Amino acid sequence: MVLLTDHAVTAIQTLTAQPGAPEGGGLRIAADETRGSLRLSLAPSPAQGDAVVEASGARLFLDQTATEALNDKTLDAVADNEGQIEFTVT
Repeated sequence: MVLLTDHAVTAIQTLTAQPGAPEGGGLRIAADETRGSLRLSLAPSPAQGDAVVEASGARLFLDQTATEALNDKTLDAVADNEGQIEFTVT
């Protein structure tokens, strides 16, 4: 299962606490079939079959493709001076 750094936890908490974000939701990582990559979005709840990773109140939902791609990896995040968040996988 993917591990979340403290920075990733804080970033997910920040994103899910924004006005208009689904209450009680989380960050979802899922396959983007048209681009052949993974896509991030805010979701009110996990989709059927999603794996759920919870850490310090941050919730991450992973579809099967994302679960396989991120297995035994670490998700990290950094924010630039304008508050834009960039997630990285190592």
